[in-house]
Amino acid sequence: METIGKTLVFLGLVLVVMGFLFIFLEKLPFGIGKLPGDILIKKDNFTFYFPLTTSLILSVILSLIFILLSKFSK
Repeated sequence: METIGKTLVFLGLVLVVMGFLFIFLEKLPFGIGKLPGDILIKKDNFTFYFPLTTSLILSVILSLIFILLSKFSK
């Protein structure tokens, strides 16, 4: 039960940090969701947004975090 508690605390801290990052990075000109390679199509009453580059970067970051967690948990 101790490891579950530590994991939940860690995940909570990660969520808090990510929340602050989303708030502060939103003000940057090339923040999350506004990177080159993100697809944005605007028509009259239609908007399509697909954050391709943002998704790839977040995937790499999360993969690295999980790889590091799995190595240190052994």
